[in-house]
Amino acid sequence: MIETSTSTETGRAAPDDGHGAAWRPDPETLATLRRELRGEVCLPGEPGYEQARTIWNAMIDRRPGAVIRAAAAADVVRAVELARDRGLRLSIRGGGHHIAGNAVCEGGLMLDLTPMKAVRIDAAARTARAEPGVVLGELDQAAQAHGLATPLGINSTTGIAGLTLGGGFGWLSRKHGLTVDNLLSADVVLATGEQVRASERENAELFWALRGGGGNFGVVTSFEYRLHPVGPQVLAGLVVHPFSSAKQVLRGYREAARRAPDDLTCWVVMRKAPPLPFLPPEVHGQEVLVLAVCYVGPPEGGEAAVAPFRALGQPIADVIGPAPFTAWQQAFDPLLTPGRRNYWKSHDLLDLGDASIELLTSSAGRLPSPECEVFVAQLGGAVNRVAPTATAYPHRDVAFVVNVHTRWGDPSEDRTCVGWARDLFARLAPYATGGVYVNFMPEDEAQRVSLGAYGPNYERLARLKARYDPENLFRQNQNIQPARVAADG
Repeated sequence: MIETSTSTETGRAAPDDGHGAAWRPDPETLATLRRELRGEVCLPGEPGYEQARTIWNAMIDRRPGAVIRAAAAADVVRAVELARDRGLRLSIRGGGHHIAGNAVCEGGLMLDLTPMKAVRIDAAARTARAEPGVVLGELDQAAQAHGLATPLGINSTTGIAGLTLGGGFGWLSRKHGLTVDNLLSADVVLATGEQVRASERENAELFWALRGGGGNFGVVTSFEYRLHPVGPQVLAGLVVHPFSSAKQVLRGYREAARRAPDDLTCWVVMRKAPPLPFLPPEVHGQEVLVLAVCYVGPPEGGEAAVAPFRALGQPIADVIGPAPFTAWQQAFDPLLTPGRRNYWKSHDLLDLGDASIELLTSSAGRLPSPECEVFVAQLGGAVNRVAPTATAYPHRDVAFVVNVHTRWGDPSEDRTCVGWARDLFARLAPYATGGVYVNFMPEDEAQRVSLGAYGPNYERLARLKARYDPENLFRQNQNIQPARVAADG
């Protein structure tokens, strides 16, 4: 990483990586920013500062030297130029939902994009254009007003920006691909401050890198997506099983998933049962296995598609039925509220073998806190019919993504919860591909970026990083180092 100090006579500070004194804008700089920006500048102790620096994962408690809350692309340009010219560490917040908490830097400049909320739907063209402060629920709601949607995630409070730049998958992905497979163009502020559009026709190499390469190449100020007819009613819901039958159900699930049509997606969650109204009181707080099913195809085919999953085992409850797609997209929000401590470990699997099932169930039977869970996301379908080198996201042979999600409230439980996640991760590694979805990587996994997150695409990404961000200004992320820096060691 390039980290060169410069003379104070130039007014440029040495780059801050969180180990030195925090930067504060001098009075002249502050006055200029407040005069020029459409948005606002927030210093510690001022209105907006705590709101901006407080993100989904409560383990992240960093204090930027200043926050620019951007209201327009011109504000983004000004923030990028300021960070570049002063040698400041720059962090960029979209939804603030990423597990690693890279949205917030310590002591540097934080660029908060949450005020940029515009969404425009072109129903005739079946496209959407959205600014980077938009969250999934907002884009879903706007598109579903026209019976349209694009593949996004499963939690409505997730920001579209980070989700998209990392790849993006959810209930629609088996039928319509990843979020990046439906990205048509992006407006980007580069490290130079230049504003460009990236698409298949304009700046195609940059567009390739943005589709999975994270925030390494610039700040996206507008995303354009392809939309598809979806809903507004889908067939969705939960089948809850006693944990005593988890192994049997998982073996049956594996076979049903192999035969499932692209219209259907079924994820597995193993956790302690929340107090859901359709569960008997004696089940609340007990370990359960949950099948979460969503069918988005023609209504007449729904019952037959979900039948193999409903036939498994002897469930405690089966609440699959017609539901608004927007409601289903919010179904897991109560389990993923902000303000809790979170740590994730994740593996990609080509199959769900018996050894993997044994490991997953044994660990899920000793959850370290009531909010911890293991989930298994089903991929395949349209996701895997794209070549690994077609986008920066390379994991096009993955059948299942396992996310070991620890979640708790008391800092005294940090060691126990994190240790449990790492233990399961280590024991599952021999059965995994070695790949990882970049949006599921915690802040301590920098060593997985090259081979794990990007594999065969990393060298191309490193060359493009050297082209678009040679000084590694955009480094507060799961960082792709510029090729010449990597070569220098």
